[in-house]
Amino acid sequence: MAIPHPFTANSDRAVKLIDRDLSFLAFNRRVLELSKQSSIPLLERLRYLCIVSSNLDEFFEVRASLHLKASQSEIQNGLYSVESFEKVSHQAHDLVSEQYRVYNQDIITALGKKGIQILSHSERNAEQAEWVKRYFHQEVRPLLIPVGLDPAHPFPQVANKSLNFIVRLKGKDALGRHNEIAIVKVPRVLPRMIKLPSKISKNQILLVSLSSIIRAHLTDLFEGREVVHFSQFRVTRNSDLSVDEEDVRNLRTALRQGLEQRHYGEAVRLEVSSGCTDYLADLLLKQFELPEQSLYRVQGPVNLVRLNQAIDLINNPRLLFKPYAASFPNQLNPNLSIFDQISKGDVLFHQPFESFDGVLGFLREAVSDPSVLAIKQTIYRTGANSELMDLLRQAVLRGKEVTVVVELKARFDEEANINWADRLEQIGAQVVYGVVGLKTHAKMLLITRREGRYLKHYAHLSTGNYNPVTARLYTDISFLTKNPAITGDVENIFIHLASQSTLPKLKTIWLAPFDLQSNLLAAIDRVARGVRAGREGRIVLKMNSLTDERLALALIQAGKWGVNIDLIVRGACILPAQVKGVSERVKVRSIVGRFLEHSRVFYFRSGDDEKLYLSSADWMNRNMLRRVELAWPVQDETLKRRVIDECLVAYIHDTKDAWQLGSNGEYTQVIKQQNAQSLSAQEALMTRYEVREI
Repeated sequence: MAIPHPFTANSDRAVKLIDRDLSFLAFNRRVLELSKQSSIPLLERLRYLCIVSSNLDEFFEVRASLHLKASQSEIQNGLYSVESFEKVSHQAHDLVSEQYRVYNQDIITALGKKGIQILSHSERNAEQAEWVKRYFHQEVRPLLIPVGLDPAHPFPQVANKSLNFIVRLKGKDALGRHNEIAIVKVPRVLPRMIKLPSKISKNQILLVSLSSIIRAHLTDLFEGREVVHFSQFRVTRNSDLSVDEEDVRNLRTALRQGLEQRHYGEAVRLEVSSGCTDYLADLLLKQFELPEQSLYRVQGPVNLVRLNQAIDLINNPRLLFKPYAASFPNQLNPNLSIFDQISKGDVLFHQPFESFDGVLGFLREAVSDPSVLAIKQTIYRTGANSELMDLLRQAVLRGKEVTVVVELKARFDEEANINWADRLEQIGAQVVYGVVGLKTHAKMLLITRREGRYLKHYAHLSTGNYNPVTARLYTDISFLTKNPAITGDVENIFIHLASQSTLPKLKTIWLAPFDLQSNLLAAIDRVARGVRAGREGRIVLKMNSLTDERLALALIQAGKWGVNIDLIVRGACILPAQVKGVSERVKVRSIVGRFLEHSRVFYFRSGDDEKLYLSSADWMNRNMLRRVELAWPVQDETLKRRVIDECLVAYIHDTKDAWQLGSNGEYTQVIKQQNAQSLSAQEALMTRYEVREI
């Protein structure tokens, strides 16, 4: 199946780049395709459906308001306009429609064949309906407070992404008034999916959604009134926190206050049941000041993300991926000192094929080693419950100097990071928040250890987050080194982040927002000039997103000069591939498989000169100019060949999970283009590193 990926026209540019937001929606179509594949375990197909909903939620919370505001303003800037809003809305509506079609026709049908049903109100027999009624009155009804709208009771505040019902009533209330509209807010504490007991399920697994339970008993909430029409609804609000760091004395306090208001930002999307009457839909649109295009009528629950609860309730291993047991990093011996092993040479491991325990083991040894004097670490996303953060607290309590650069503005992780900052400061850790106006996205851990008369540095650098949960789901590269050129650079970066003093010239690391973009442009230019001088040139890049225009145009120009370029970009990519006269030498592919592709690897070859960099940064304007990011070289030839083999070559030859961007701007599954053997890079790496039972 070909997936639309329209170009955006720009008369100021000879090259038509691809619209970033349409490209992101096209990526979610690729994820949605996985929910249709019968070769994938059924509950994993359902999970992919949930992932699409989660991605769309974040898209609307962060990106949609830019298009919506432009469509309601007389000022049009080209990137965001009435036209851009209409294009994004059209693609989003089409994606949502297909998503619910898959849910109703594919997933629900396939679950039924496995003896699993999500029962609607009309499908429940008398015994089941009686159980649901008791559940409603015992567990749900006490927490619901319907609000009838009148001058004394205006429309209540509705939180971002919360489940609600709007009800139109007939007759008079207890005071003889004709207030016909009521709102029922559903508390978040209530589970969205409920499993019926086995005694009435027989040999099946029967589930009911909370929304269907409330729907069946709405009349019980309005005694003496007739429910004429009703609909569940959910409003998505702009949730991108905006804090003027230069105008606040305490960023942590300002962000904490901002978090309290995040749930009530401006509305950007309204979801209602497909059967919602025009009268109720228009009333809601007016209330939330939204245009018709922002209304999404859905055939099912308004929040498919909550179906993750159904996966947990069903809990059938046969309908899930076979559990994967990641090996301890092959380069490390868990019975020997990690410091001693790093002293013999750089160490690299490939997550999640090799486990995150390598990172935790490194930090555990540092915490317990009396020779370790100081630990410095950046924290972007680590989660609310984190062994890694507990280890840092232990280090403080053991008397070590601990400095943590906590990024308080890590989107949707702000609260967890604020809480960790509080807990670390309370016991004496030095907590800093990086440079004003920049997000610290670089992943660095630096250990200072006394060895004889000298202090030695050991560093861990990573393409991913210090999060043990996502480390099992995301592909990333971890890198351990004692190389003084690299560790010296890391030390200088930490000093800069803490003191905001002038950064000395770094020896090996490329750092945003200072020289990462310019060095990448120079690397592209160096390969291109080599080709013009008669040397063979090759560029292979792997990343999550490519939306920086300067870098995209530089790659296009290098391709015109004769450089062969392969781009492995999981998500949004604005660079048009294989367009005649523009980018014939540029190939773009996206890998969408069991694990989320997250590693960033940059390869530049000019003749016999090969340069390989790992990085925390995607090629996005924000990463280059508004974040602290780093890219560092892999200099050990054995490790360099390993990264090239596992992260680049394997993915270029993937025929199972790969999608190719065509000259028409559409992505097509490679496996449907060829009659080649099905090859999956992820499956090959799982086979290579999985722990074998003896």
